[in-house]
Amino acid sequence: MCGIVGYVGTREAYPILISGLHRLEYRGYDSAGVALLGECQQQISVYKAKGKVSALEEVAKDKNCSGSIGIAHTRWATHGEPSVINAHPHLSESGNFALVHNGIIENFSILRDQLNTKGYTFKSATDTEVLVQLIEYYEHKHHCDVISAVRYALNKVIGAYAIVLIDRRQPDTLIAARKSSPLVVGIGEDNQEFFVASDATPIAEYTSHVVYIDDEQIVKIERGKEMEISNLQAEHVDVDVTEIDVDLNMLDKGGFPHFMLKEIFDQPKCLEDCMRGRLEAMDKRLKIEPENIQYGINLSAVNLYGDRLLKAHRFIIVACGTSWHAGLIGKQIFETFCQMPVQVEYASEFRYRNPVINPDDVVFAISQSGETADTLAAIELARSKGAFVFGIVNAVGSSIARNTDTGTYIHVGPEIGVASTKAFTGQLTVLTMLALTLGHKKGFLSDKDFSHYTEELSKIPSMIEQVLKQNDHIAEIAKTFTYAHNFMYLGRGWNFPVALEGALKLKEISYIHAEGYPAAEMKHGPIALIDADMPVLFVATHHQQYQKIVSNMEEVKARGGRIIAVVTEDDEQVRAIADWIIKVPQTLNFLAPLLSVIPLQMLAYHVAVRKGLNVDMPRNLAKSVTVE
Repeated sequence: MCGIVGYVGTREAYPILISGLHRLEYRGYDSAGVALLGECQQQISVYKAKGKVSALEEVAKDKNCSGSIGIAHTRWATHGEPSVINAHPHLSESGNFALVHNGIIENFSILRDQLNTKGYTFKSATDTEVLVQLIEYYEHKHHCDVISAVRYALNKVIGAYAIVLIDRRQPDTLIAARKSSPLVVGIGEDNQEFFVASDATPIAEYTSHVVYIDDEQIVKIERGKEMEISNLQAEHVDVDVTEIDVDLNMLDKGGFPHFMLKEIFDQPKCLEDCMRGRLEAMDKRLKIEPENIQYGINLSAVNLYGDRLLKAHRFIIVACGTSWHAGLIGKQIFETFCQMPVQVEYASEFRYRNPVINPDDVVFAISQSGETADTLAAIELARSKGAFVFGIVNAVGSSIARNTDTGTYIHVGPEIGVASTKAFTGQLTVLTMLALTLGHKKGFLSDKDFSHYTEELSKIPSMIEQVLKQNDHIAEIAKTFTYAHNFMYLGRGWNFPVALEGALKLKEISYIHAEGYPAAEMKHGPIALIDADMPVLFVATHHQQYQKIVSNMEEVKARGGRIIAVVTEDDEQVRAIADWIIKVPQTLNFLAPLLSVIPLQMLAYHVAVRKGLNVDMPRNLAKSVTVE
């Protein structure tokens, strides 16, 4: 959940570290800190601040920030409240080591008690300080080098970690390690400088060559030398360098006041990028091509991957949060076009059950970041039972991409806003392309229908452009609901998961309690909540249950409820019932969620902005949930 940056090289480290922290601030913003070391320094300079990275800059502006090696951290608190004392980096008792850490050391309390008996004292309430003290303890106990001390310590801890450590006695060396928490190393020219980070976003402007560190690996990074990677058993591991291509424009707001609004407006282009090379409406073809040797699928060829999908007896979708909502729509798409039994599971529950998984099942793992801890654990469980695992992720080179049998990227670019927007529509687009391709290959879709559906899918980006033109109208509606205390979202069929997603967006960034329900379930309890103070948003585009959802609206109206309705642009019936309407273009029923979700994203955004809240960094949330 936290953001880590490290640098060793020939430049001043501080500007690079601060820039990196700003790029990673979406991963945590309770506190921030930096540790710096120059060749002639006798001690590590550590500066910390509660709050955002800007607060750290204020603290450090009059301090000595020189040094060509350093580590930095932006925190999302787990152990210990947000405070300067609990902020990273943490120093060992002697001051020799400084450490930053993302993850949770589950047995930290036991280890702290053991270290207390050996004379170690602790300033913070964090598990991280326990780890840095443990490393120092093993260095003294075994009279060993730092790498060995780190290895001893990591063999004792239980939990997840990504760590970077500096030693004041070695002003040209970084030590990094990971388990169940992401870490990437960027390589500069001639090994004269190296960059370490939680993901590639702070590295991309300096180098395109990176190494993704795998679980239980330790890296020694020394200026002017090739990095050395070993495992917890002290066995050498070969370095696998990957070339990345990150659009740096995606990492800036581009004139928008917030990343979330930019990413909402990015969706037409992002979905075009998602379809590019896969959807060719002019030739009436759709294809999912290989993206690299390990990660891609080409169903136009008879190969292992296509065969496993085509012959599967069941699909299981595992995901969390917004990705789970995308999975609910994916279930309907696969069932409709592939005649395939599909179940959708919260990865956080799936991993702790004893689910029935068979070797002829295909498990789809959906995650924007590709680092979601619960989804990674669900993948491990599925593979242990012989299932074939297909990843649908956004972040290239992420852990899920490297731990699934195959999969596809959604290609919507980095998503910085904590509340997911373009990743959701990208996930839906990929699920739709997969389902149409499989359905056609399996003979459930005729050539005529397949051609028609793919052509309609290709029109979605331009239709989203039309919806985005209503931004001012939606902002005006938001004025009425700025101080609402509760909200209900209702939808049916394809739009029920959209109602869930709309409610989640409002909760995440405006802190208004909101719940999503199937509209037909309203009379089974939620209708008791309806009064003039309970706004109800209906996702009511034309579909097979349209008249039924109109009846639900009448029931809400009869009880004094205020109605916002997302409707198809030619709708006149709902216009006479609803207090406010937001129109979306007419499309095929199964494609409607790609349009109907856009107004819900914008409504949540504008309500939060009118409340004066930071929509990109909502309280208590972080972008990537890499710990339980």
